[in-house]
Amino acid sequence: MEATSSSRNPKFQNKILQMALRLSPLVSITTGDVHPAFPSTLLNFWLLTGEQCDEIAHFYHQRTPSIYTGHYPCPIEWRTDASLDEKRRRIGRFMGLRGCESPVRVQSEVEIMREAREARTRAEEQEIFRQKMRWY
Repeated sequence: MEATSSSRNPKFQNKILQMALRLSPLVSITTGDVHPAFPSTLLNFWLLTGEQCDEIAHFYHQRTPSIYTGHYPCPIEWRTDASLDEKRRRIGRFMGLRGCESPVRVQSEVEIMREAREARTRAEEQEIFRQKMRWY
């Protein structure tokens, strides 16, 4: 039997090995249990649904802040109205997965100039107001 092109592709084989990576489960602070939907492999993590992400966040006290929320290694701020990608990224960050950090937004030169202009205008308005109210 001839080997398929996918089995000879080293990048594909590398990705298969990466997706099979086992994940260490987190236990609940209050019960010591692991959530049933907690992903056992990296592939299972990428297959999480939005509902499963919400359930996991709730189980580990992240969806509804409580006294236990901050006791986990990487607490997160949970939004139920977030997109699936954002929910998955936040759960990944909560689990300690690399590459799940919040994306950094880079401002364009036009946006930076506009913000500087707005800040300068606010400062000028505050100075005018301060001068008008000096007699108080």
